[in-house]
Amino acid sequence: MDEADLKLYDNYEKTLLDGLLKLCSGEGLLEGELLSSPDIDEKWDDLVRDFVADAVYQFNDYPEATIAWPAFIGIAIALYWDRDWSTYKGCTYKGLYGERGFDDLDEHVLRDLMGLKLDSPQAKKISGTLNNCALAAMGLIRHEGIEPQTSQGFFILARTYWVMYRIGAAIALRWLKYRLQPVG
Repeated sequence: MDEADLKLYDNYEKTLLDGLLKLCSGEGLLEGELLSSPDIDEKWDDLVRDFVADAVYQFNDYPEATIAWPAFIGIAIALYWDRDWSTYKGCTYKGLYGERGFDDLDEHVLRDLMGLKLDSPQAKKISGTLNNCALAAMGLIRHEGIEPQTSQGFFILARTYWVMYRIGAAIALRWLKYRLQPVG
């Protein structure tokens, strides 16, 4: 990977993250800041390969879902981190599946992990906002002129998944009432 590509990927990631932070903050799911934890961030490395293996087969038929799912994974991991990280840190990607596997990962996270009724205003807000985030990411990819099925397209999609994962984790951390506070 050359320096120009790396700069493109870094700029894309920053632009996407900034835009999604604004979108989620506008919906009241975040407060303009990306809440995070090194434990949560590092867990993505354990999950990404299995997720991408699934996503490859789903992307053409369900691009929005495929882009949104990492956010639901981020929500799940943040919830596990808060509940008992020593117990859950070894969880696997497929362990996050719902009853129908990849197809209802979102419903499993909302219903079974967050304890929300799927028709509740909060569940609808989270799902709708993450779908809008996925659409915004797809729009940015098109705006950047990234060609699908190229190495550049793959790296941009990988960065998109990473940003969506972090956004989902931040949403869960805020839902759990975590806040950034100055030290000192």
